[in-house]
Amino acid sequence: MSKTILIVDDEDDLRKLVDFNLRGAGFQTLLAANGEEALRLAKQRPDLVVLDLMLPDIQGTEVCRILKQSDDTRHIPVLILSARGDEIDRVVGFEIGAEDYVVKPFSVRELVLRVKALLKRTVKKAAAATAAPSNELLFGLLRIDQTRHRVWLDDEELILTALEFKLLATFVQRKGRVQTRERLLDDVWGVDIGVTTRTVDTHVKRLREKLGSSAGYVETVRGVGYRFAEKPDA
Repeated sequence: MSKTILIVDDEDDLRKLVDFNLRGAGFQTLLAANGEEALRLAKQRPDLVVLDLMLPDIQGTEVCRILKQSDDTRHIPVLILSARGDEIDRVVGFEIGAEDYVVKPFSVRELVLRVKALLKRTVKKAAAATAAPSNELLFGLLRIDQTRHRVWLDDEELILTALEFKLLATFVQRKGRVQTRERLLDDVWGVDIGVTTRTVDTHVKRLREKLGSSAGYVETVRGVGYRFAEKPDA
């Protein structure tokens, strides 16, 4: 069965262009010209959302945030398609949970390839989650529910952004192993996203602040990157 892509953009010509090319690549499509319509169509649970940020009613960032906060739609990958190409815009996009970011003007061929690659990664991630004996990670006072994207520290829930959650889960899954900034960018932020390694340092700092007394779990390896403690009492 072919995958369904929800295309959200208020520009008719661009929406039709993306629609034509995705259909030509074998996908089914749903079309929305504004945020409210996008949220309504998302209830049909498409396999991926291509989302513009500049919408006439609800900002695309808010649409993405709503999708990622709902248990029914948080699993749907979001590819942001925006004229905003500055690093800060990309960082914000990933912080609210988007899986990829393409800047306008864009290559239609590249967009189709990114859609295919993102869907492939999503299938692999789902298969890995199904095969795993548990979707809950435990480390000392930390409890990470990967299914619901929630974290508790000593039974008190931590409010993390989608990107902070991915960063923490990656650290815990690879505890005791050094992670370079470049690898974290690839694995947490995604490949070819156009942000620099200093972004990793900024997010690690924020994550440590939220971990409070457990901030020491995230160790700095000078000149290389970071390592999560191998044991809770480290």
